[in-house]
Amino acid sequence: MKTMTKNQQCFVTHLEAAIDGTHLESGIVQTMHNDRPLWVRYDLNAIAKQVSRDDLKDRPQSLWRYRELLPVNDDAHIVSLGETITPLIHCPRLGKELGAKKLFIKDESRLPTGSFKARGMAMAVSMAKQFGIKRVAVPTAGNAGGALAAYAAKAQIECYIFMPSDTPMVNRYEAGMFGAKVFLIDALINECGRIVREGKEQMDWFDISTLKEPYRIEGKKTMGLELAEQMNWKLPDVIMYPTGGGTGLIGMCKAFDELEEIGWLETDKRPRMFACQSSGCPPIVNAFDSGERFAEPIKDPQTIASGLRVPGAVGDFMILDAVRNSGGMALAADESQIKAWMTLASSLEGISLCPESAVCIGALKESLTKENIDPEETIVIFNTGAVQKYVEVMQTDIPTLDHTKPIDWSRFEIKAK
Repeated sequence: MKTMTKNQQCFVTHLEAAIDGTHLESGIVQTMHNDRPLWVRYDLNAIAKQVSRDDLKDRPQSLWRYRELLPVNDDAHIVSLGETITPLIHCPRLGKELGAKKLFIKDESRLPTGSFKARGMAMAVSMAKQFGIKRVAVPTAGNAGGALAAYAAKAQIECYIFMPSDTPMVNRYEAGMFGAKVFLIDALINECGRIVREGKEQMDWFDISTLKEPYRIEGKKTMGLELAEQMNWKLPDVIMYPTGGGTGLIGMCKAFDELEEIGWLETDKRPRMFACQSSGCPPIVNAFDSGERFAEPIKDPQTIASGLRVPGAVGDFMILDAVRNSGGMALAADESQIKAWMTLASSLEGISLCPESAVCIGALKESLTKENIDPEETIVIFNTGAVQKYVEVMQTDIPTLDHTKPIDWSRFEIKAK
């Protein structure tokens, strides 16, 4: 373990291959092992002796409050845009509509660039700065591009982003605004990923794709650390999570393991993890239903939830392991109902629910109907981004009033007092 000083607080011991447990050195740039992702491992016994839950009380309301469980080895390397603790919001009206008595939404739309991607990119870019990386690249179908562009700008690291041509317009424009070099590809995200892989030698960039470096997952796991603290170190019965690449779901399970090991949880009961996908792109659901550990890629994925349009996830086995080990499920919600669920949740609770998280509403409704989830259980849905970033999905017919003519008041619907 590295010696700890005021600015050096790293308890990382090594990296571990998720596929076969091989140990790798943590002090150098690492990507994958046998084309599969890596875990970051810590000296959890030392952390348990060094810090307690009470120590958090005086720390800033930021994901960096969990400093000892994060991989940056010196505070000088931290690249931050003010990653606040996101609220856990009780949703009684939506819960009543669905038949769930204790429903909460953790609203990640409050983070920099409006999505949970800020967590992973804050960590990945901080580690890139630590390793002296000067150029990064990523394939993305949505919010990851804008988040990487923003953090790369803050760190003054050159950034290249490759997007499917039908990526939501806000995602396209924000990445360019932050100074990244953005390219549109008339293909799916897997083809964007191929370009990034093939360009590594020619362009000397670091591929910061989902789970192709070990640190985005460390940023995403702070969702689990925050949730545990917000619930007074007792975890919910059920977590509904929109699953594309799956880093957030995997990261939360890792967070719960680490919290249990250092003795911070009040119970050994774990949430059942529900990986939620659209019926238009359900590779994880298909593998779960067929009992497979690895998922067959979807050949023609179609969904308005751009973050879920991931035909094949490199961490598929990690997602499926996490879901099965928790006693949870992988569920596909009806693609045609996504916009209706977005509108339902937003209008009842005032939360700007993104289309990816709307699939969780459909999956929860089905699970309650089929009694896979009990109405009395505590349920948390993660809203992974702001609906305002999906202008194309938000579009609706809004009537125009002619102010030069008398108003026809019969056109207005007035609810009874």
